[in-house]
Amino acid sequence: QVQLVESGGGLVQAGGSLRLSCAASGSIFRFNTMGWYRQAPGKQRELVAALTRGGITNYADSVKGRFTISRDYAKNTVYLQMSSLKPEDTAVYYCNAGVMSDSLLYDYWGQGTQVTVSS
Repeated sequence: QVQLVESGGGLVQAGGSLRLSCAASGSIFRFNTMGWYRQAPGKQRELVAALTRGGITNYADSVKGRFTISRDYAKNTVYLQMSSLKPEDTAVYYCNAGVMSDSLLYDYWGQGTQVTVSS
């Protein structure tokens, strides 16, 4: 069973920074991809940033240059460093991990952490 636990959310002023953490139960090396999604009230969940096992990153256009995804294998943790935050970044942020098994992709999700950016 995979467990993902997010932390690091909170209230920050526009222009500020936060770092989100996603701690996984067990080695994160087993995951083909790990990423961060967010969902604002009344909106669909959207991809923010993703990182493949091979080190390829993918960012939403709205966060490019401001957010950075990274990982620490020793701590089984994935991070999302968020800088120059804007009020429109306000959302619940979810950690995601995907693993391929028998040609099927299995998705795992954390419980989410709230990020609120005040103007």
